[in-house]
Amino acid sequence: MRPVLLKITLLALALAIGAAAAYGVWRGYARQPPTLAAQQLQAAAAQRPVDKTDQLIWDYQQRVQQNPDDVQSYAVLGAAYLQKARDIGDPTYYAKAQAAINAALARDPQNVEALIGAGTLANARHQFHDALALGQRARALNPSVPRVYGVIADAQIELGQYQPAVDTLQTMIDMRPDLSSFSRVSYARELHGDLDGAIEMMQAAVRAGGPATENSAWVRVQLGNLFFARGDLAAAEHQYQATLTLLPDYVHALAGMARVRAAQGDPAAAKELYQRAIARMPLPEFVIGLGELYQAGGDQAGAAQQYELVRAMQQLFKSNGVDTDLELALFDADHGGDPAATVALARAAHARRPSIKAADTLAWALYKAGRPAEARGYADEALRLGTQDALMLFHAGMIAQAQGDHAAARQWLDAALTLNPHFSPLLAAQARQVLASLGAAAASR
Repeated sequence: MRPVLLKITLLALALAIGAAAAYGVWRGYARQPPTLAAQQLQAAAAQRPVDKTDQLIWDYQQRVQQNPDDVQSYAVLGAAYLQKARDIGDPTYYAKAQAAINAALARDPQNVEALIGAGTLANARHQFHDALALGQRARALNPSVPRVYGVIADAQIELGQYQPAVDTLQTMIDMRPDLSSFSRVSYARELHGDLDGAIEMMQAAVRAGGPATENSAWVRVQLGNLFFARGDLAAAEHQYQATLTLLPDYVHALAGMARVRAAQGDPAAAKELYQRAIARMPLPEFVIGLGELYQAGGDQAGAAQQYELVRAMQQLFKSNGVDTDLELALFDADHGGDPAATVALARAAHARRPSIKAADTLAWALYKAGRPAEARGYADEALRLGTQDALMLFHAGMIAQAQGDHAAARQWLDAALTLNPHFSPLLAAQARQVLASLGAAAASR
């Protein structure tokens, strides 16, 4: 039964779709929809033979040089630097964004656009307590700006404050049902185990569109990811291919197609797609995906090379103010990190951001360290919302199996493979092997 979560009236939905049609119609390294800068891109030399974000940056650099007291131009410049970081996956632009936003706030500490930019930057750096405080400051100054609620909700979700996040998103979508609010509602529904509802809202985001091509590409990839999460390879491929028609070589769609090809049993094509994505934007998730394909195929040297690159990337993000401890802990738990150090890293991350993802990571780190009894409590915490995530279900099943709770192990591992038989090129096979040893029917999936 679908949870009563973030209701949208038919009138509001019709208005949103109508507005999108009248207007004409990314996933970033985080789940946040495109920033304010994306909304300015069409006005920035639309047909010039240069990168639109670069043009926007150049235009607003000129504005602040000509008028050093132009607070709004500093705020837009900061947002443009954030967009550039998203465009090319380069966290070094965060420092430039910070400088521009600081310049705006130094001139006007109550500038709402600058506070939204500061909150968006804090979320991108995984500094979620700071992001929440900045969003709340902006809301207190002007509660009628919908994007304020996006900053707040993103932080609340990552801090494990799920009911407050739902309330925040309800306000946001009531105020403006658009791509930004629809996509966030979709994620909230996904976390609460409502994949059908999540797909419904992401489809609404696709229909709503946005002011730049990347907006539509971003939400189409998210829609494809939702179909992949429930094992519907044909529907996922359709969305990724539609994205590539819209925006050729869009890296997140290439990575999505790599996952589909791997699931279809074509690792060579999957590797080529990952390599194309990495050549354009070497994000850790792409490099990990490629490394796991090498590992699944028995190429340990190739896998090790990719994993070393991931660690270098993580250091780059860290040196630019991004808290990657949670992501690094999960990576190390899966790929040979020191067990005690990995547990310490995961525990510290969970203390800072007690989300279900953090609980899942800590549970898995404890399991890998040979502490399944302690891991079990965190695995239960991770599944407390009813999230339908095959990897999280797999983790819970393996932890139960290590405890000798074969009934629970069968339940969770069967659920993981029933949901998505291809959730991982490495771990899905392991799930089948364990189920076979337990005499479970799902091992044949």
